[in-house]
Amino acid sequence: MQTVIALLRGINVGGKNQLPMAGLRSIAFDLGFTNAATYLQSGNLVLFDVKLDTGGVSAALTDAIRQVAGLDILIITRTASEWADVVANNPFPNSTTDGTKLHDVFLNQPATELIRCFDAEPYRPEEFSVTESEVYLYLPDGLGRSKLATELARIDNANAGTTRNWNTVTALSERIAAERT
Repeated sequence: MQTVIALLRGINVGGKNQLPMAGLRSIAFDLGFTNAATYLQSGNLVLFDVKLDTGGVSAALTDAIRQVAGLDILIITRTASEWADVVANNPFPNSTTDGTKLHDVFLNQPATELIRCFDAEPYRPEEFSVTESEVYLYLPDGLGRSKLATELARIDNANAGTTRNWNTVTALSERIAAERT
């Protein structure tokens, strides 16, 4: 049994791709994920006591959401251990005081060489760092104004992921820790 975090890309509670969090929890429950919690209204689902691996969770949720809501949503999954590594491996530890300036792009595949070798120098003071399947972005002027984030999203599989700000990353970590105690 393990804890799995499922991040849904591009869903909303209003407008296009509507999927209210109560509906997402209901889908999870119907799949047998009886101990599920959502965070915010932006597709963050924490599943406790899961028997499936992350790929199985992603596939089951993708199929169920397609059947129930008619949406074809990209779902990125991480185990609680992998999530802890995301937090521990933050290459910008001095940038966590304002969690809206630090972001993580959770990729659905390992980062390609094109992403790893991208020259960010012209985008300073914006910075990025890549681990196997994560792209950390330090964006002092925010994500909405970031030229670096826009350019990176055009490269290989960097656009096949979903982004969360550091406030969300740490809040999900705290939720996982609270359940374990």
